Amino acid sequence: MIPLKGHLLVIGAHAGDVENMAGAVVLKHVRAGCTATVVHMTLGEAGHPTPAPAVYAEQRRQEIEASGRLMGAKVLALPYRDGLLPKTEEVIWQVCDIIRQEKPDVLLTHWKGSIHKDHIATHELVQEAIFFAALPAIERTLPAHRVRHVYYPENWEDMEGWRADVYLDAGDIWEEYLAVLRSHALMRGGVSSFRYLDYYDALGTTRGCLGGFRKAVALMAPPGSWVQRMEFLPALLSAA
Repeated sequence: MIPLKGHLLVIGAHAGDVENMAGAVVLKHVRAGCTATVVHMTLGEAGHPTPAPAVYAEQRRQEIEASGRLMGAKVLALPYRDGLLPKTEEVIWQVCDIIRQEKPDVLLTHWKGSIHKDHIATHELVQEAIFFAALPAIERTLPAHRVRHVYYPENWEDMEGWRADVYLDAGDIWEEYLAVLRSHALMRGGVSSFRYLDYYDALGTTRGCLGGFRKAVALMAPPGSWVQRMEFLPALLSAA
């Protein structure tokens, strides 16, 4: 197979969101030759019942750096507070500038049908940033860049109105994906009562059954797309 050359950008609301909903997608494409950048809008520092947020934030920063190394991805952490992600023009422009800087062929982010306000805010901020990043008339430090394809990965908190449009074969990188999840204490257990590791491992089996693979992950495409089964995202394959 010809090595891939595209760039993948994943934007998540909290540390850990990128890893659980898109870690397998990043691994699959980086191992095939793509480059990837992951952006954490917040560190998810309010998600632990015991340590002070500042202490937990430092732990989470170390965890995203570790998981970034495992995925082979560049890691960016923005300075916003967990639970208080603002939907302002300032944040939209910051994300717009990241898109223009990283020049992704494919962008993955949260679906809007979420139970978490930061996930909804991230979806809305990213949609507006994608629009502005593509307009040459919007003058910023860097020139315009149009994202070729957008997908919404499966996240257990974002399932209202979400649907599986793409089944991506992940059997060859599944153990690496589980290692990415285990690099976060939240996923290993003991922080939250939700069994992240068990959930996403079982979900990979379920999506694999539906997609015809040993293990798979599912993504939602923009409205009007057909259900697809594939080894790699097509925009990244065509960039090779």
